[in-house]
Order: sequence, then structure tokens, then C-alpha cells
Amino acid sequence: MTPHPNPGRDPHRGRDPHQGPHGRPPDEERLARAALSHIVEPGDPHAGRALRRYGANGFLRLLRENAVPAQPGLWAPGTPGPYEDVHDDSHGERTPPALTEARLAGWRRRARTATPEQHLDHIARLGGRFVIPGDTEWPRQLDDLGDARPIGLWVRGPADLRAWALRSVALVGARACTPYGAHTAAALAAGLSEHGWVVVSGAAFGIDGAAHRGALGTGGATIAVLACGVDVPYPRGHAGLIRRITEQGLVLGELPPGGHPTRSRFVLRNRVIAALTRGTVVVEAEHRSGSLVTARAAARLGRHTMGVPGPVTSGLSAGVHELLRGEATLVSDAADIVELVGDIGQLAPPRRGPVLPRDLLAPDTARVLEALPARHPTPLADIATRAGTDPDHTLAKLYELHSLGFVERHDDHWRLTNTPTQPSNARHGGT
Repeated sequence: MTPHPNPGRDPHRGRDPHQGPHGRPPDEERLARAALSHIVEPGDPHAGRALRRYGANGFLRLLRENAVPAQPGLWAPGTPGPYEDVHDDSHGERTPPALTEARLAGWRRRARTATPEQHLDHIARLGGRFVIPGDTEWPRQLDDLGDARPIGLWVRGPADLRAWALRSVALVGARACTPYGAHTAAALAAGLSEHGWVVVSGAAFGIDGAAHRGALGTGGATIAVLACGVDVPYPRGHAGLIRRITEQGLVLGELPPGGHPTRSRFVLRNRVIAALTRGTVVVEAEHRSGSLVTARAAARLGRHTMGVPGPVTSGLSAGVHELLRGEATLVSDAADIVELVGDIGQLAPPRRGPVLPRDLLAPDTARVLEALPARHPTPLADIATRAGTDPDHTLAKLYELHSLGFVERHDDHWRLTNTPTQPSNARHGGT
């Protein structure tokens, strides 16, 4: 199922300052950003500040002319974004290192080897495109990342990224997941797809792959956010899955074609997943897990953070349980998720246990049933005494219970049947 054609109001409506007169950035802006996606690492707030000050063309020109200054004033943060002002090594996140002359020199070397025309030509031959701020397809919720906002996104797939992202949920979790985790992720993804939501994940082994397959299996929509070039199937074992997502959904990344994944790029990729979606659901994660990085980034960005509980004896659920003790909300199915991220009034159904046959009995009838001993026939007078009612009323209720299969008569005595049947005509509150 594809997303609802009216995905909701865009909270970031308005023209981007980089837009040209026809609603698209000028070609030189796209060319410069394509080059910069090769030069600087994803999510580097130092590069984001330079972009804000000089623009893409100006920043690229200064790099090529070896003229970018290293003075502290340029690189010091102004108003930090919700993502870049956190240092939390205990959860695998890293504060970006200070911009040194050595790092600037590395940018300048990469600037001399950047071939944006070739990258743009290559993505076009793959049937993809390079989406940048100012494009109508640009998901403006990514602007919440501040100076850590992607320079641009290399995208493959037939759908409109902005429309899909407006109605999307991230499902992430452990690579080495359990069968319980894989089953739960696939079921959640299938349920979200049936509700018209887009499932976003990272195409990794484990929970990510199960989430993508769960969405695709119901004909739903899914987006894979990669930590490498969109022409690089990684992990290689998911080459077929990524190809299928490219055909039916969307595959995107910040690195130009040919870009290879690294550990830091996986961590930084998670901020895009968090910002792109309305909420993040974690299904199985250890205490030190990239999935927890995604969830905490989502929380800092004001998105919903959710977790699926697991066995308390499982280390793979320990990280999720830690989230649930803090900022996350417990969810168990797609309806729970939709209630949080959906529109007002989209409530999950009330939770209740199974309705047993005796639950349908009127109170005075149930009281007579409870007065019967379990193992031996009992006289009417004893049953009436136990039930606290007169014998005539008790007898009437016993006949009612007999017709419903709850009791049987032995001469002047009554007893419970061994296998009471499901009553067909008992009504809640009636006789």
C-alpha cells in the first residue's frame, strides 16, 4: 500500500533562501553542493557554518583557492542545533573534532579531486537525482538539524521523497537480532504499511532488513538511508533487497556515487533517519547501539521515540528497556505507533483480555454459578445459602445455567459440568 495521497501539512512550508525564480536552485548551486558532498564528511557542523556564511559556491571557491580562513570566529557555533550540541561517548556519539589547519588542508586536497559533473551524470544514468535544499522534493524537516543538515541527498527510486517523508516512521534495531525481534519488526512494518505509513530504516542486517521486507511484503512503501553511495550495495548480502527497494521505494544517502561506508558515517547517517521521520521505533538494541543514537537524536529533534520491550533476560533488549525508563514510549503494534505519530483521533483500540463465557453472565447468575462446589453434587438449599439468595430464585438461575451448559442436574442435586460449553444466547447484563 502506498502512502496516503494527502500526507498532511508540511510544518516547514515556505520558500528556501537557495531557491531560484522557478522554485529550483540554480544549476551552479547543485554542482557546488555535489562537489562539497565529496569534500566534507556528512553532518560536519563546521562545513555547515561555512555554507551558511559563504553559500555553496563561495565555500567551494575558497577551498579551491586555498583561501578558507581558520580563524575561530567562523567556526564557533552561533545558536547550536539540537543535534550538534551533545557530547555523550557512553552512547557512541561523538562531538565533531575541532577544525584544525590539518583538516582544512584535507578539504582542500579533496576539492582538487572533486568531479561533481561526473557524479551528477552517473546518478542520472542510474535513474536517480541529487536533491538539495530549495528543491520541491527536499524534506524540510531535515533543516531541524541546523548546521549538521545534509549538504544534499543522492536519491534513487520513483517516489517523491518529500511527500513520503511527511508520513514516515523509522524502525531500527540490532543487526544480530533474535527471531522474536525480526518477527516483531516485520509485523510492525507490515502494520504501518497497511495504515498508509512509510517505513524508514538503514538496510542493515537484522532489524533493518526485517522492517524493509515487512513493508515490501504488503506492497507498502519503504526508504533505505545508506551510509555509502546509493550505487554501492552495502551490506553485500542485501544487494537484492536494496535493488528491490530502489525499484519499489527510495534509496538515499549523503555520499556521492562510489562513496564507501565507515563506522563514523554509520553513526552520522542515523541523524538523517531521525530527522526525516515523525518518530523512531527501536526493536532490540544493546546498551551501546547505533539504534539508541538514532532514538536519542529523534528525541532531541522533538520527534516521538518508541521502544518494543523484550525479555528482561535478553541483553539485546537492555538498551530498549533503558530508553523505556526514560524518554521513550512503549509500543507493541502498529496501532500504538500510529496513535503517537498520526493525526488527532487516530487512537489504538482498547486493550482487554479474552472474553470468557462466564464473563457474559448477569451478576446474580454468576453468583449462583460461583456457589456450586467444583467436585460433587450439591442440594438446592445449600447452593441458595452459599449464593445468599432464596431457593426459588436460585432454582431459576440454575435452570438458566443448565441451558447454557454450565451445570448439570443429578436428581435433586446440582453440579458443575466437566466441560462447560460456550453459551450462544447469554447476553452481557441479561438473563
